[in-house]
Parts: sequence; structure tokens; C-alpha cells
Amino acid sequence: MTTAPTPAAELDAKYQLGTDDNRAFLDAARDDLIEFGRRFPSPDGSSYWLGDDGTPWADRNRATWITCRMTHVYSLATLLGVDGAAELVDAGLKGLRGALHDDENGGWYPEITPDGGHVADKQAYAHAFVLLAASSALLAGRPGAEELLKDAQGVYLTRFWDDETGLSVDTWNTEFTELDPYRGLNANMHSVEACLAVADVTGDDSWRERAGRIIDHVIGWAEQNDWRIPEHFDSDWNADLEFNADKPDDQFKPYGATPGHGIEWARLITQYALSVYGMEGVRDGEGRKYLDAAEQLFARAVADAWNADGAPGLAYTTDWEGKPVVHDRMHWTLAEGVNTAATLAKVTGKQEYADWYATFLAYIDEYLMDHENGSWFHQLDAENNVIGTVWPGKSDLYHATQAMMIPLRDPALSIAPATKAQAE
Repeated sequence: MTTAPTPAAELDAKYQLGTDDNRAFLDAARDDLIEFGRRFPSPDGSSYWLGDDGTPWADRNRATWITCRMTHVYSLATLLGVDGAAELVDAGLKGLRGALHDDENGGWYPEITPDGGHVADKQAYAHAFVLLAASSALLAGRPGAEELLKDAQGVYLTRFWDDETGLSVDTWNTEFTELDPYRGLNANMHSVEACLAVADVTGDDSWRERAGRIIDHVIGWAEQNDWRIPEHFDSDWNADLEFNADKPDDQFKPYGATPGHGIEWARLITQYALSVYGMEGVRDGEGRKYLDAAEQLFARAVADAWNADGAPGLAYTTDWEGKPVVHDRMHWTLAEGVNTAATLAKVTGKQEYADWYATFLAYIDEYLMDHENGSWFHQLDAENNVIGTVWPGKSDLYHATQAMMIPLRDPALSIAPATKAQAE
């Protein structure tokens, strides 16, 4: 059992960062994903959960966060010039401005039930994705995106952003009259992604500053816990390291450390630092502390989770000593591994990150890509068999599509602006 990557030179050229074969491999996989998800819109614009072959599962709830992710992906496709993508963005915007929006209380419902009812509460996680989707759709030039982004900015700042602490709260009741005492980093992680995107698209750097404030907290907490990031907190931001110990595979709030999040944070931290300090400042100047933190987070995650149980793949969660708790492999962790390894390879020039990039891509190709039906399998067990206990079907394309695009673009920019910049 080893946590070392396979040397890239020992793997096929299509997995090796910077090669023509790799670019062709990523572009082809991206195009397959975009083709796979075209049936996502319901008649009201909200996104169906997609089944194994891309068939909509109309008997499942239709979620705001999934609708946002699909709107974002097809905004990227629109920026790439993909036929029919713009109409799919417009469908998603219809859902976000209509059926999923709470016209009475403001903000967005988490989900719509198959019979048209609304699931209770208002979640920072979902609202962060509205910001992301709206900013990407605006960059793609879609009608209604600017109004959606203004609405989303207002709701996020008035309801979720706690300017005193420099972090996002998590969950309100539907009417925005009662705030849950739980605080969590998953919503804050996607808030960082959204804040950076909004800053890149609008030029309003107050959003970048918010991302930096969240990041500074996270680096401090991670450093105190041997670079394993606490995920769950009380209302005073005291870490609850035993949260959900009785439900370790919870879909959004699993117990313990989540190595995939450590990897994802590493890239977002690097992106933020590059956007503020530039490449030179990150390598040798004020921004170096962020790069150091990103490298520590990545190193801890792969040491704890890669091949941790004798089979390739990243274990989903660990305890606070780094021992795997949930051994399943989630597709998004490998997608983020590709993104972060590519980013760190570009910034540091270290071969180890190029090796990790190639190792992750080879794993994805062998185990996660569904070469028969399309898209990626979302969940595997410890022996890399496809299962669906937490993530049945193929709900959305967000992580996989970004993993096929981010390695080929400017790591200092959010993916939609980077895509537009490369196309111009």
C-alpha cells in the first residue's frame, strides 16, 4: 500500500499534463459530458436528476443546486460555441427566476417536489450556486442573467454573509425568520468559488475580499488540525469534531475530515492567491503563505486517502488521525484532484503534481468514466465497484466537466472567465 502517484512518464501520453494527447483527451471527454446532460430541464426549467443513461428521473425532487450547476455547465458550453447550449442555459435561468424562486420571502427554495411543492428552508449552499450560475450565464450573454445575479447578490449579502466574522451562515427557515445554529464549511467553500466568480465577472473586488476572509479562517483551522479541515461548527464557530459520528456517510455533512474537500480548498486557495498576488507574488512574495497552505492540504489529503485501504482511489472521509471512515470513492474527489494537481503543477513546477494529475486521470478513465452510457459514475465502493447508496444515477455534470476544462486554462481565473479569455 502506497500513497505515491504513478510517474506520469509510465502512463499513456493522454494522461500527461501539457501534451497534445492530453488536451485531445480532455476536450473529447468534456464534449461527451455536455452531450450527455442535455435532457436536464423540466418544463419549468428546474433540473431533473439524471439517471445512469441521462434519462431524467422525474419522480425525484428537482434541486436548486443541481439546476445551478447545469446552468453553469451549459454556460461554459455556450462560451465554447456548442450548438444548443444557450437554449439550455435559458431553460435553467427560467427555473431559477421562476419555479425555484420564493417570490414571497425572497431567495431560493432548496428543492421542488415532483408534485410541485417546495422543500422547506433556505440554504447558503444553494444560494452560493445561484451566484455561480448567474455569473457564468451573464458572461455567456444570456437574457435574465444580470437580473438574477443582482437578486442573488442581494440575498446572499443580506441573509447569509456575516460581515462581522467574515464567513457565511448556513441555513434559515423558509421565511428567513429563524437561523439554524449550525455553521458549516461546505457552504463556505462554494461561497469562495462563487465570490471569486462574481468578482471576476463583475470587477467588484469586494467579492474577492470576502473569499479571502473565508480562506484565512479555513487555513487557521486546518493548521490547528494537522491540515485536516474541520467541517462542522456551532453558532460561535467552535468546531464540532464529532458531528454526525452516527451518520458518517451523510450526503452533505459527513463525519470527520473529507480529503476531497482538502484538495478542493487547495485549488481555491491557490486561485485566490494568484488573482490577488499574481504568479510571482505567490511563488516568492506575499502570496506564498497561501501556496504553502495549499500544498499542505493536498499532501495531507493524498497521504490519508489515496490507496488507503489497498485499492486505488480516494477514501471519502477519515477520522482525525487520518484513518478512513467511509471507504467509498466519490467521483467529485477525483475531479477536484485533477484540477488541483494541474494547478499546483503549473504554479510550483514540481513533477510530483504532474504525476498526481496523470495518476488521477488514469483512475478516472478506468473506473469513473462510463464508456458505455456516458458521464461518470458518481459513487464506487472500496473495491471500485459502482454503487448508489449516497449518489445514485448521475445527478449533474459540474465536477466532471470542470475537471476536463480547468487544467487547460488560467488558474488565476474562475472557469467561465478563463474559458472566455481563451476563446478570444
